[in-house]
Amino acid sequence: MIRTDPDVERQLVALAHDFAANEIRPVAPHHDETESYPTEVIAKAADVGLTCYDLPERYGGGGVESVRTQCLIAEELAWGDAPIGSLATSGSFFAGPILELGTEAQRERWIPPLCASPPTMAALAITEPGAGSDAAAITTTARPDGDGYVLDGSKTWVSGAPEADVYLVYATVAPGTRSKGITSFVVERGDAGFAIGRKLPKMGSRAYPAAELSFEGCRIPADRRIGDEGHGFAGVLRWFERTRVTLAANSIGIGRAALEVAVAYAQDREAFGKRIHEFQAVSFRLVDARVRLDQARLMTLHAADLADEGEPLGTEASMAKLAASEAASFAANAAVMTLGSYGYSREYPVEKWLRDAKLEEIYEGTNDIQRLIIARSLFPR
Repeated sequence: MIRTDPDVERQLVALAHDFAANEIRPVAPHHDETESYPTEVIAKAADVGLTCYDLPERYGGGGVESVRTQCLIAEELAWGDAPIGSLATSGSFFAGPILELGTEAQRERWIPPLCASPPTMAALAITEPGAGSDAAAITTTARPDGDGYVLDGSKTWVSGAPEADVYLVYATVAPGTRSKGITSFVVERGDAGFAIGRKLPKMGSRAYPAAELSFEGCRIPADRRIGDEGHGFAGVLRWFERTRVTLAANSIGIGRAALEVAVAYAQDREAFGKRIHEFQAVSFRLVDARVRLDQARLMTLHAADLADEGEPLGTEASMAKLAASEAASFAANAAVMTLGSYGYSREYPVEKWLRDAKLEEIYEGTNDIQRLIIARSLFPR
C-alpha cells in the first residue's frame, strides 16, 4: 500500500494551505471578474513545487504517489480557489496517460517541462460538439500518412486550451468503430493545421479558460502517438477513475470554504434580537452542509485508499465525485441563503463558489454518468 510519511504529508498539506491563503485567495476574485489567466500565481506555484507534486521525481516532480495525500493537497488548493488550483496542477491530466501508455522517450520529452518553473502548460482534448458524455462517439480522425498521422476534426470545452503549449488529443484511427479506434496523440502549439478557436464564456471557473480546437490536415510524426492504436479510450477511462477522486477533493475544498464563511456570518449577523445561528432554519441548513461534506470526504478518502492499495475503484471514484460535487453545491447554496442579499452580491465570495461548484457536477463525466456507472455495479449484466 502506498503511503506518504505522516510528517511529510502534514508539511505538504500545510504548504498547500498557506499558498492557497496567501497567494491564491487574494487574487481569485480579480481573475474571476476579469476572466484573466493567473500567470503569476502559476509561476509561484511552480516555484514551491505545487504544480507537479504528484509526478515522479525522476522527471522533476514531487514524487507524491499516494492518492490520499494528493486529495488532501487538492482540497487545500481548492479551498483557496478551485479553478486556479486545478489550473496549477493541470499538467497531471496530460501526464497521466503518457506515464501509463507512453514510451520512456516520450515521458522524458514531455513530462519534465511540466515540472519546470515556469511550467509548460498542457491540456487534455477529448470532448467534441457531438461527443461529450458519450466519449466513444469521437469523430476527429487520425489518418496514417507515411511516417506520421494527419488529424482532422474539432474539439470543444478544452480546459486550459487558450494558454496551453501542448495538448493530448484523442482521435479515431478507425471511424465508425467507436472506442476500438480511439488513440491519443500529442499536438504542440504551432503545429501546421492546428488552430485554437474561440474562448468559451462560462458561468464559473473563469480563471481556468476553455476553448475550441480545430485540426485541418494537421500532420504530426508517429512518435507523437501515445500507446498503440486503439488503446486511448481504455487508457483515459482508467485515468479518469483516479482523477475523479482528486476532483471530489476539489469539491470538498469549495464546500468547506463556503461553509466557513456562512458559519462566521451566522455568528455575527443579528435579526429579531439574536444571532441568526440561533434560528434552527439557519443552523440546521449549515449542519446539513457540514454532514454532507464530511460524508463526501470519507467517501473520497476511501476511494483514495483503494487506489493506493492497487484495488479497482471505478464505482467508488464515481460515488466520491457524485457525493462531493453535490455536497459542494449544497454547501455553497446554503452559504448564499445564509448571507441573503450579501450572498447574492459579488462583494462576498459565496456566489462565486456556487458557480464554481456547479462545474464539479459536470466535467469528467456528469453526475448523471456517475449514477449510471454506480447503477451498473448494482445491476450487473
